[in-house]
This record gives sequence, structure tokens and C-alpha cells, in this order.
Amino acid sequence: MMEQPLMGRDLARGCCSCSTLKTWLPILSWLPRYKLKWLQMDVLAGLTVGLTTVPQALAYAEVAGLPVQYGLYSAFMGGFIYTLLGTSKDVTLGPTAIMSLLCFSVVGGQPCRAVLLSLLCGLIQAAMALLRLGFLLDFISFPVIKGFTCAAAITIGFGQVKNLLGLEGIPHEFFLQVYYTFYKIPEARIGDVVLGLLCLALLVMLMFMKTSLGSGNAPAYSRVARKLVWAVATMRNALVVVAASFVAFSWDAYGHHVFTITGKTSQGLPPFRPPPTSDTTANGTVVTFGEIVEDFGGGLAVIPFMGLLESIAIAKAFASQNDYRIDANQELLAIGVTNILGSFVSAYPVTGSFGRTAVNSQTGVCTPAGGIVTSVIVLLSLAFLMPAFYYIPKASLAAVIICAVAPMVDYQVVAKMWRIRKLDLLPFFVTFLMSFWEVQYGIMGGVAVSGVLLLYNTARPQIKVSDHGVLLIELGSGLSFPATEYLSHIIHSQALQVSPPRSVVLDCHHVSIIDYTVISELRDLLRQFKLREVGLVFSRLQPSVLEVLQAADLQDFRYTDSVEAALLLTESGNRLSD
Repeated sequence: MMEQPLMGRDLARGCCSCSTLKTWLPILSWLPRYKLKWLQMDVLAGLTVGLTTVPQALAYAEVAGLPVQYGLYSAFMGGFIYTLLGTSKDVTLGPTAIMSLLCFSVVGGQPCRAVLLSLLCGLIQAAMALLRLGFLLDFISFPVIKGFTCAAAITIGFGQVKNLLGLEGIPHEFFLQVYYTFYKIPEARIGDVVLGLLCLALLVMLMFMKTSLGSGNAPAYSRVARKLVWAVATMRNALVVVAASFVAFSWDAYGHHVFTITGKTSQGLPPFRPPPTSDTTANGTVVTFGEIVEDFGGGLAVIPFMGLLESIAIAKAFASQNDYRIDANQELLAIGVTNILGSFVSAYPVTGSFGRTAVNSQTGVCTPAGGIVTSVIVLLSLAFLMPAFYYIPKASLAAVIICAVAPMVDYQVVAKMWRIRKLDLLPFFVTFLMSFWEVQYGIMGGVAVSGVLLLYNTARPQIKVSDHGVLLIELGSGLSFPATEYLSHIIHSQALQVSPPRSVVLDCHHVSIIDYTVISELRDLLRQFKLREVGLVFSRLQPSVLEVLQAADLQDFRYTDSVEAALLLTESGNRLSD
């Protein structure tokens, strides 16, 4: 007789375990249903994204102040890990402009520290995922994000002008960089300027060609021509860099060194080894792990958060566009594990890339397995193509970066915020301006200002006061302990301290939660009203709030289900009977 319940319990436990496993390993949800058609689309998307990833990874390593091979070291682990742990079919993980800038601001172009930073960021991100702390990202407001991305785009873009002009000895600090770039313009190398401008023009032309294909007034191409134009425009970064490299190689072969080239890079795949936990300076001084972490400072909080924010925002955008849902905490885990394991192959911190994710989606990727193909392309480049990267002109990489970050400068958002809520411009401009000083200070300053505005709204809720013979005070939002002093001040100034004192009806329709501080203040108010022989009546209380107030055993506590009944009660001086 006991066998059936035991079997049912075991079956339920097994189903629960299977469901839990699928939650932690989303690949188990789609791999059993994998089709040959999906494989064809994933391979095509993976190849296309791979040809976009390689030149971008080389360019973003320059932004991070690292040797170019570190961009490729950072570009392949995400494809493998995200296939196992990711919940979006479109997202591609790898180096991005913003993460590269943040990395440079923290480690100053030191490879050992960049790799250690990847490990620490991954541990923080994975811990947040396991503790279900993804909600903390909600406290970074849209104006802060926009202010940071606009400032970052300007900083990154202008930082590449020196490579576009072939200038050397330019400081990394933004304002000094602006000054010395203009000061040294007479030293610009003609070859770099001409090649850089040609690459820029070609990239912009191809970008507009791709955009025109999706517009209503697109030229009347044939179907084959449209596909060809789309393919060329999509792979524009790779084509421009390859063409520029051939030009540089040709001039160099004839003994004319007219371009600033990338130079010698490490060949082959990176070794799989634990990231260094100490560093040695040029004079032989050993810097301990604790000292390195101390040097990271606030960047150790900013970089993991910005990485998560960027990737989850991208995942949510494409999930909405393509009609599927993502698990935000699982996304945190995927990014965290990618950064942890990436640190073992000399990667610096990575996150989701909007540009490459858009290419992935437009190419028709069906599952995250497309990332495996992209990662294989990067590994093949590391294994066989590193000698060819010697001739890549820095001006061509600068053009790739400038074109990648230019769309991030969203000047129209200022007008939108001005129309909708002018106060949102305050955190926007604080973040924007402070980011030119130090990018992590810009984010922290913007978050701090947003937090102050949020706390101010909590401490000063909207309160509407109207006169109906007795005062009707309507709380426009919730009531929590920071707002008690403000509410008490209004009641005292408009009801208790006037002559003669006036009764009050407190409309609590919008109050859904109440705490001990509020209870204490209400107890004191009820006592003050009794001393002055006037009434305080509560109306339209939510059941959960009413239960708490009744449990608090407040003397002279009276309430009604409607404002009209409360007004009649205060006018007549009657008490509410149970």
C-alpha cells in the first residue's frame, strides 16, 4: 500500500531535479530539439559574427591599452560558455568599447592586472547571480546609463584621433588628450591621415548602404544583389582592415614606412593557467594581491555592474524584438562564469556586444550555438593569422572604433528628458561631465544623484490637502518612515497649530505598506488630536495596512471604508463602532 506514494514522491523529485538542471543549464532545453536547419543558420550567423569580432577585438584591445592579441584572448571564451548557460539566442559576449574603456581606467594598460580584474569581476557577477541580486541593477537609472554611454563614446572616439593622425606621446587623461592632440596636429603623418580618412569614409558608406536596405526608399536591387550588399556591409570592419593591411604591406615591401602599424604580436593560442595574483613593477618591487585590489578601488564595483547592465539590456531588447523571454539571473551567471574562465586564458572583462548581437540576430541565428562558430573563428585567427596582424595600420583600427561608438552619442535624449521630466537631466549631466574626469566616478556620481532624488521622493511624497469643512489629506503615494516627519509637519501646521484646531480625514488608499516608525508617529498624532478635542479619521485603508494598525492597538483609532463616511464621522464627532 505504501509503494505508490513513494514512487509518486520519487517521480516528483526526479521531475523537479530535471527542471532545476534545465534552469541552470538552458542548453538542455533546446539541444534535444535541435534541427539541421538550425545548424545551417547558426553556422552562417557564427561565421558572419566571427568576421566582425576579429577586427573589433583587435581595435578594442587598443582602447583598453593592451597588446592587440588580448582582444582576441577575450573574444572566444564567451561563445562556448554562453552556449551552455545563456538564455538568449542572439547575445554574443566579448570585448566592447565601454568595457575596454573602463578596464583601461582601472588597470592603466597593464595586462596582468587586466586578467586579474576579469577574475574578480566574474566572481562578483557569479555571486550576484547565485544570491539573486540582479534587482540591484534596477537602481542604475536610464539618465545615468545615457550620460555614461554618451561620455564614453566621446572619450573613446576622441582617444582614437591620435591614431588616425599618427601622433605619438599623447596623454591618456581626457582634457590633456584634447589639448595635446590639437597642439601636435602639425606632427601628423600624412599616410595615417589619408588612410584613416579613407577607412572612415568607406565604413560610413557601407553602413549607410546597409541602413538603406531596410528603409522604404531603398534602391531597387535584385534579390542576389541585396544579399551581396548586405553581406559586404555587415563584414565591413573585416574588409576595411584587410584592405588597409594589404596597402600597408605593399608600401612596406617597397621600403616606404608611411603608416603606423600594429607591429609584432604574440603568436598562437594563450596558455591555460590561473591569473596572476601579484605583480612586479619595472624596478623589481612585488605588488601583493591586496595592494592590487586596493588600487582597483571603486572600479571593482563599477565594472561588474556595468558589464551586467549592458548585457542584460541587450538581451532584453532582442528577446522583446524576437518574442522570447530571458532569465536575468541566469544571464548574470553566464557573464560571471565567462569572465572567471576567461581570466585563465588571459582575457580582460567582457560583456554583451550590441553591434555583434544585432548582426547575429539579423543573420537569422536560431540558438546560442552560433557563438561556438564565432569562437572557433577567433581561435583560428590566433593560431594561424597573428603574423598577418603585424601590418594592420592603427589608423584603420581607429576608424573601426570611431564608427562603432559614434551611434552611442544620443543627443536627442536630452530633448526627450527635458519634455518628460526636467529633473532627470541632473543625474544625466552629473554622469556625463564627471565621466570625462574618471569614468567610474561619473557612474558613481550619477547613481548617487539618482539615489538622492529617489530618497527625496520617498521622504516627500505627494500630499494633497483640501477643505471640506474638515481637512482631507490624500497621500498620493506610499508612506514609509522617511515621510513621517513631512506628513506630521503638514498635519501640525494646517490642523493642530491653527486656531481653532481642525479635524482631519487621512485618505490612505495608496498606502500599501507601513512600518514601526509610521505607527509611532501616528500614535503621537492621535494623542495630539485627542488633547485638542478634534478627530483624526483614516479612510480607504488597504487590508494589510488595516491589519497592522489594529494589531498596534492605537488609542482612538477610527477608520471608514470611504472618504464620504469619514467626513461625516468627523463632522458629527461620532466614533466608528465595530
